Order: sequence, then structure tokens, then C-alpha cells
Amino acid sequence: MSWQQRRGERNERLGAGSRFTNGKIIRAGEATALLEAVLRPGDRVCLEGDNQKQADHLAKALLACDPARVHDLHLVQSGIVLPAHLDLFERRIARRLDFSYSGPQSTRMARMLQAGQIELGAVHTYLELFARYFVDLTPAVALIAAVSADRDGNLYTGPNTEDTPTIVEATAFRDGIVIAQANEIVERVPRVDIPGDQVHFIAPAPAPFFVEPLFTRDPAAITETQILMAMLVIKGIYAPYGIERLNHGIGFGTAAIELILPTYGESLGLKGRIARRWALNPHPTLIPAIESGWVEQVHCFGSEVGMEAYLAARPDVFFTGSDGSLRSNRAYCQTAGLYACDLFIGSTLQIDPAGHSSTVTLSRVAGFGGAPNMGSDPRGRRHPSASWLKAGREAHRGGDAALMRGRKLVVQLVETFGEKLIPTFVEQLDAVQFGARLGLGLAPVMVYGDDVSHIVTEEGIANLLLCRDADEREQAIRGVAGYTEVGRRRDRAAVARLRQRGVIQRPEDLGIDPLDADRSLLAARSIRDLVRWSGGLYRPPARYRNW
Repeated sequence: MSWQQRRGERNERLGAGSRFTNGKIIRAGEATALLEAVLRPGDRVCLEGDNQKQADHLAKALLACDPARVHDLHLVQSGIVLPAHLDLFERRIARRLDFSYSGPQSTRMARMLQAGQIELGAVHTYLELFARYFVDLTPAVALIAAVSADRDGNLYTGPNTEDTPTIVEATAFRDGIVIAQANEIVERVPRVDIPGDQVHFIAPAPAPFFVEPLFTRDPAAITETQILMAMLVIKGIYAPYGIERLNHGIGFGTAAIELILPTYGESLGLKGRIARRWALNPHPTLIPAIESGWVEQVHCFGSEVGMEAYLAARPDVFFTGSDGSLRSNRAYCQTAGLYACDLFIGSTLQIDPAGHSSTVTLSRVAGFGGAPNMGSDPRGRRHPSASWLKAGREAHRGGDAALMRGRKLVVQLVETFGEKLIPTFVEQLDAVQFGARLGLGLAPVMVYGDDVSHIVTEEGIANLLLCRDADEREQAIRGVAGYTEVGRRRDRAAVARLRQRGVIQRPEDLGIDPLDADRSLLAARSIRDLVRWSGGLYRPPARYRNW
């Protein structure tokens, strides 16, 4: 019996690919030919689609392959972000998909899935997909992106390391092939992020790899409703629970929270008591809070376009290397958000009366990203904190106090109606129907209701930890669902009783006057203001510059 079969297959592929290289460097114009030589029909391939960083040169090279030679690939990748990612399925180069996030391609993704053009394995959370790389979704070939490479294959990934170490680790140590595109070939990389013995081929790219400024939110677009909801969160959740370690999801609602910490939060005397340590991409809207001394430490999933110089100048706050650039790592930061944070707050497209939520609808399949990890109560946690224990006492009333477990706070921050006045609250998630149509066997729910501790809308806060049973949870959710159909079906007497008990809190119950929710509370009211706060270190992408 041979114990070297996989290694033999790898060496055969390496030999086939070496016809198109000088050492490890792929000759100009030969990337597609190399892929045709290295790939086999049905291969499991990770094409680095991350949340932000994209191996776009290799994606184009793969798309140019002859479908008669390269076909039926099984793509396993975090993000379906570029049009080329879906073009691969239209050309029949790829057939099956396991992924996590598809925000920019969410509408097209929904159409192609329902048309049967993509065979879907599952919509994963990031950590779940990474875990499967090491168990049953190990890539045979990984196509990754780096800032620079030397001729030995050592890679420098810069601030947007993101998923690269995890992808390479799973592929290289299971006798797979790792192919990296690099913005430049250098004599010596500034920092070895991926050792050369794990990289087999390098494709010099004609242009720097694409990075989506996914977490940039222009303060000019933040509304007074979002400011009101931010006030509710700070005074009604962060303050009473003493939230020091947290993660913010993407969106204008969380951006509003970040921007009123130095104003509204300061007026409440909360500086030094909340929002000190973060697992978070370097949101530009966090700059005023950092500069005001609110933030002590931030570990990042990825970077953000234009923040490079600012990050390098703030090593006391961010994790940076000796070269001065950020060190991001999505797997590590997801783990930090899951186990080391006491609160996650994010948004969603739909919530049902049980509190289940999803970003998968019949018209959009945006995927989940890290929300199911960030937005879940990790039952493996064993270290206490004051906020975790307080939430646990609320959630687990009765029983042996010595054996009571704590509870992570999971907050859904949503307006009752979303874009185009589409209701956020629905009687049944589209995800249920979507899963049935595709025969998935599991409805693609993003955050399950029993993990949600609070729902915040412009109507107020529903503290689901204080609900005694499923009926009370339903009425608490309906009680903040506004004039949606879900909200109109509330039992008004039951909602009034929940409000008396503090399960539901309206702005006035917290001493908040909605008329005070004014844009003057924002520490920065434009991108230009953020640049000023940074001392000119933040250099926003051109599309955000209006001066």
C-alpha cells in the first residue's frame, strides 16, 4: 500500500506547471496555461475571495481557462465578491460552491442559485468554513494574493493578510498546490507573512490586487433615526452592562455609535468604562473615539483602504509588525470575537417573531460572513467578566448560582423598515422558503433567535433575556417592530406589561428625548472631518472625497 499518493500527485502537478515558470515565477502571459496544466476536473479550489482582498489576477486567469480542460471545480472560498467569481459558474468552469459572504454579488447570486447554475453546499460562517478546510473541504489548489514576493516564494501580505495564512496552511500541508499573485517581485520582502516553502508558484500581477473599502461609512449619510438608536444602545445596553470588550458589525447604525462615543458617551461619564477593547476592522468612524482616548486596543479581521498610515502611527492601539503595517488575521480575530468579546452588535435583512434573522432573502443572498460566530453565545467559554455574568443572571434565573453560566450579549440593531420601505420584521424568514427551494436540508438562518439577547429599533429596546417564555419573547419583538405587519399584530396589553417590567424600554423610559438625536452629536459629520481627526493620516478612497 502506498502512503505517498497525494504527494505523488502534487509532484506531478508541480512538474506540469514548471514548464511555464522560471523557478517559481510564472512567465508573463502564462498564468492561464499554468492553471490548465495544474488543475484537474472536479478539483476543490480556494480562489482568494476574502471579505476585502481579492486574487483578481488569478481569477481572470482561471476564467480564461478552456472549459473542456478545466471544469466542474468545487470553489471553497470566503467571499464571492467579484463578477468573475460568478462568471466561472456561467462558463461551467466551476460547478459547486461553499462560501460565507457575497454582499456585492448578492442579487446575482440569488438568481443563479434559483436557476440551478450553482450547486450550493452551504452558506457558512467564516470560522466554520475555515474549520472545514482542515477536515472535509481541504483545497487541492489555493490561489492567493500578496503585496510582494521574493524569488524563493516568501510572501508579504501587508495590512490585508485576512484569510491567507489559513488557506495556505490547509492546502500546503495536505500536499496541495499554492499559487500566489504578487503586486511586485522584490529581493527581500519587508516581513515574511507566508514562508516560501509553502508557496509553489508566483504570478506577477499587472496591477495591485483589488481591496474593497467595505467598512467605510460616510458620516454625512447617517440619519437622526440612526443617532437615536445609537443613543439607545449606549445608554440602554453598553452602560448598564459595562461593555468593555466588543465587536461591531458593518453598517451606518454601528458607525453612529462609534461617532457619538466622544460626545453623547462623554456626557454620560462613560469614558474608561465601556468600549475599550475591540475585535474590529479599522473603521474610519472609530478615529474620533481613538483620538479622544476611548479605545485602548483593536485587533482586526482585515484592514481598510486609506487607513494604512493611520494604523502605522498608532501602534499602541493596533497590532502592527516591525515594518509598521497592520497585522490582520481573520481566523484569529473571529476567534477573539467569539470567545473574548462580551457583546456583538450588527444588523440583518429580516427578523421573525422568534428572533431568528437572516441576510438570505428570495432576491438577495448576501451570505453571513462572521455574524453567526460573533452573534452566538459560545457555550465553551469559561472565563468570567462582569457584563457576561450579569447577562447570565438575567438569562438563567433560578438553579444553582455556583454553577450558573454567563451569557454573551448579541444585539440586532435594525430599523423597522429597510431600503425601499421593505419591512425588516416578517412573519416567516425568506430563508425558510429559499432553503426548501434549493433542497438544502437546513434553512440558511444567520443568527438563531435563542442567541439574540436584545433587539433595538427606533421604537426602543427589547431585552429578550428578561422574557420568561416564548410568548413573552414574541410579544417583546412585536413590541419594537413598529408599523410592520409583525408590529401591528402585537398584543398591546402584553406589550404594556413587558414595558412595566423593563423588558421593553422606549426612549422616554431611558430619559432620552428623540429630539436630542441630532447630527450635532456626531463627532465627525463628514469624511473630511475624519481626515482632520486623524491629523491627515487617514487617506480615504477617491470616491469618498468631495472636496
